[in-house]
Amino acid sequence: MRILVVGAGATGGAFGTLLQEAGRDVTYLVRPRKQEVLSRDGLRFISPTADRTNRVKTITAPDASGAFDLILVTVKATAFEGVLSEIGAFVGPGTSIVPILNGMAHVDRLEQQYPGQVLGGLARIVATLDGDVVRQQVPLTSLMVGGLNGTPVPAEVSEALDVPGVDFSVVDDVAGALWDKWAFIAAAGIVNCLFRAPVGRILEAGGQSRILEAISETEAVAAAAGHPVSDAAHAQAVGILKEPGSAFTSSLYRDLTAGLPSEAEHILGDLARRARDLTVPTPLLDLTLIQIRAGLPR
Repeated sequence: MRILVVGAGATGGAFGTLLQEAGRDVTYLVRPRKQEVLSRDGLRFISPTADRTNRVKTITAPDASGAFDLILVTVKATAFEGVLSEIGAFVGPGTSIVPILNGMAHVDRLEQQYPGQVLGGLARIVATLDGDVVRQQVPLTSLMVGGLNGTPVPAEVSEALDVPGVDFSVVDDVAGALWDKWAFIAAAGIVNCLFRAPVGRILEAGGQSRILEAISETEAVAAAAGHPVSDAAHAQAVGILKEPGSAFTSSLYRDLTAGLPSEAEHILGDLARRARDLTVPTPLLDLTLIQIRAGLPR
């Protein structure tokens, strides 16, 4: 299969490298500056087990490369609208699209534009972009894919993504898995962004009840939307956000405090809109959004 990885950041660079090293035909859709860097230096990926630099194939939006068989959308939500208008040139009637982003708004947008061609995707990897180098902190590298609205995962897609170094699986309820993750990262975002501290310090300040309220709010929205959070996901959220002395902070909080573009509207804003539509009260979520929006530079 011809595979197009949209974005060569932490997620795209890591998974793209593992696919390429397994012999898959991988091309990256990137910006012109990134294309220059990759053409000159290659893509360097440092994992817990190896440090390698591979020569890679790249294209930019104006390139006429024809349709790809599989497109992995790995950009952050802040770049999603831009790439949505660019990938059309690479989508054919038989193309499968797997977005790997937080939240659900991107799935809805892609489904509207390419009905029946979108699969749900959920990746777990702890990696960052250090300059132009992809660095993976822990060995965990998993990818779950599932059909939406009863659409099966094509066998050739499963075969293409099942490569060494990736814990790959096809799941029946991928929408439920996406909501499980969304509810957790939204609760974590509320906790860290509202109280402006890591979990351990919030607990020391007497914030345990508010942490549990944040978890309850996001899980109530998921349940009202028809995707109640699983017992395992709930237990994991409580365990992470109630760990004494923990230095845990959400990626949303880290981006905001670093002055970087954030996924606040994609993760929290979209959840708040759905909560209003479903008449689910979310006072902590609403307060967090006010604080974030009021603090953004004008």
